[in-house]
Amino acid sequence: MRSKQENIAEYILYLWQIEDYLRAFPQHAEATPELHELNEMMHREGIVEGGHLALANNALSELEALHAALLDEDAMYRAAIIRLTPQLNLLKAKTDRPTMSDIEACLILLYQIMLLRLQKKEISAETAAVQQQATQVLQFLSKTYYDNQKAV
Repeated sequence: MRSKQENIAEYILYLWQIEDYLRAFPQHAEATPELHELNEMMHREGIVEGGHLALANNALSELEALHAALLDEDAMYRAAIIRLTPQLNLLKAKTDRPTMSDIEACLILLYQIMLLRLQKKEISAETAAVQQQATQVLQFLSKTYYDNQKAV
C-alpha cells in the first residue's frame, strides 16, 4: 500500500482508486491480501456502494488541518490558494457538495482528470493549468506533512 507519510495526497487518491476498482470488479477482491483487506474494510464501514474508507477520510482531515494551519503561517501558500480559489469554486458549484473543502476539491479535480485520461479524453489547456496549480498545492502540503512526520 502507498505510504501516507511519504505522500499523503497520493495515498488518498490511491485509496479512492482502489475503492472504485473494488466496486467495479468485486470478483478481484481476493487477488491480493491488500485488496482483500481493503474490501473487508469497505464492507465493515458500509461503503460498498459509495463513499470513502475511514482511512481516506482521516488522511483528508489531516491534510485539511495542515492546510488551515498553513493559511495562517505561510504567505506563499496562502497566495497559491487564493490564485486557485476561483477555479475551485467553479468546480464545487458543479457538484452536489458545493461547501466541500478546497483540499477535497483539489483531490477530486486530480482524480477526475486521471479518469478522463484513462478514457483517452482530451483535457483543455485551462483544465491543465488548474491541474498544475492544484498539483503544486498538494505537493507542498504533502511535503510539509512528510517533514512534520519526520520531525516527530
